[in-house]
Amino acid sequence: MTAADTSAAPPLARAAQAAHDPGVRAWIVTGMLVVFMMINFADKAVFGLAADEIRADLGLSATDFGLANSAFFLLFSVAAVVVGLLADRVSLKWLLLAMALLWSVAQVPAALGGGLAVLIGTRIVLGAAEGPAFPVAQQAALSWFPNHRRNLPGALVTLGVTLGVITAAPGLTWVIQNHGWRSALWVVAGVGLVWSVVWFVVGADGRFREGEAGTVPAPASTGTVGSRAWPAYRRVFGSRTWIGTTVAYFTSYWCVALMLVWLPSYLKNGLGHSSSTAGTLVAAPWALGAVVLLGQAALTGWLMRRGVGSRWARGRVGAGLLFLGALCFLAVPLAGGTGAKTALLIAGCGLGGSFATVAITTVAELAPTARRGGALGAMNAVVTTAGLIAPTVVGRMVDSQGTAGYQNAVVASAVLLLLGAVAAFALIDPARDAARAGA
Repeated sequence: MTAADTSAAPPLARAAQAAHDPGVRAWIVTGMLVVFMMINFADKAVFGLAADEIRADLGLSATDFGLANSAFFLLFSVAAVVVGLLADRVSLKWLLLAMALLWSVAQVPAALGGGLAVLIGTRIVLGAAEGPAFPVAQQAALSWFPNHRRNLPGALVTLGVTLGVITAAPGLTWVIQNHGWRSALWVVAGVGLVWSVVWFVVGADGRFREGEAGTVPAPASTGTVGSRAWPAYRRVFGSRTWIGTTVAYFTSYWCVALMLVWLPSYLKNGLGHSSSTAGTLVAAPWALGAVVLLGQAALTGWLMRRGVGSRWARGRVGAGLLFLGALCFLAVPLAGGTGAKTALLIAGCGLGGSFATVAITTVAELAPTARRGGALGAMNAVVTTAGLIAPTVVGRMVDSQGTAGYQNAVVASAVLLLLGAVAAFALIDPARDAARAGA
């Protein structure tokens, strides 16, 4: 087909061609979104990597430090819902640019100085800016691909989370140890601003968005706005798939919150590793998570190409990851020696924290096109309340129980992961519930 033929083809024909060949631009945008998530989670990881330095500098208890990290999630969930709904109506390119600029600027006050109040205030603003980042980035990436080709780009964007910690942990640990924790904030702020400039030039919205040229139109029952919008959302949120996915993802995100805030301290204070060793080991569960994410995406895609329904290919594969993570956590108190405990802790975090791609692609399949941003944003809002609760709960456990509090927190996480595995196994069936939701 010539260029003229392509431009003359009707929208449905162009969309059908795009389903087979999303194009180089789709992968460029996906690559930028991977970097976007790398920076996003490097921002979050700074406080965990500098936990001891921040506590010593500002004279904070474990509970105070946990409270400061929980403050990050105070507006995180609200922003995820608001921006998720907005993402169904405005350009994703400009939403992502605004978020990246805002979270870069939010690093500055704490980098300049101040105590606990400044720390909490800047974390609240940063959380509001970063709350919608993951669902909007996923929506932006998936908008370039049809449903049967979304597993890989969805996994790659999620992989950005892992790569952000893997690449940032050694470098930021060095900056913190040699130049102070406030210097690390300047580093992540600068990187965020550089990304914003590049995204301004190369960023774009995908062609698989309702109402854009070259897009397959959504069914009439979900294409209207106004009086029919809220019933569509209610059908999505009331489905067993959305509920099961959200519960399972909540338990997985609890593990992510613990990795970000308390894992470095557990490795140093609970298991006796040096600061430099802990700075290296903290990347290990994220590296394992990267392998698990790509393996899950490959397995899910392979199953779906062979006609296996997403109930098994997504729901039960995801349930298996959570179950294995729970088993590893439960084995930590039973293991003898620091090496065995460390290995089980890393395996549990890597497996238990790897449900995100399953959750995103499942809800993207479930929700009608015009309601996808709201459905993803609402799920993310519920899920990330785990980040609001977990740091403070673990901080109180450490203050009251000493180093035993770290291990008890791991056991509690195992129980949550088991509940998430049951929810995913029993409730997730996107193909069934998509028809009821009007997708």
